[in-house]
Amino acid sequence: MGLTSVQLRVLGSISRLEAAGETEIHQNDLEQLEHITHPAMTKHIQQLEKKGFVQCVSSERDRRYKKIICTEKSSGIYRMILAHDQEVFEELCGTLTKEQQQTLNQIADLILKNIDSN
Repeated sequence: MGLTSVQLRVLGSISRLEAAGETEIHQNDLEQLEHITHPAMTKHIQQLEKKGFVQCVSSERDRRYKKIICTEKSSGIYRMILAHDQEVFEELCGTLTKEQQQTLNQIADLILKNIDSN
């Protein structure tokens, strides 16, 4: 797709938020979600827009902001990312039992919560 891993992660977040019913996604929302600085996020969004994956349009709620939306080219891309993540997980955990896989997921979730809280 010609995207960096960070661009793909940002695009996946936009796609997932849209699928969850978010009507307006702003740059500051993505900065907080992805733990990326404002200048870095600006660059990623500009590159995604240049490549035709997102559009930045005026917000209906507040004209000072631009909302970010997926284009037809990237709509629903989060499903593809989830499917790929599942394939990788299954490959990495092929010798683990289902119970061990669940335990691994639970521990990973706890670690991520600790990271987010710091």
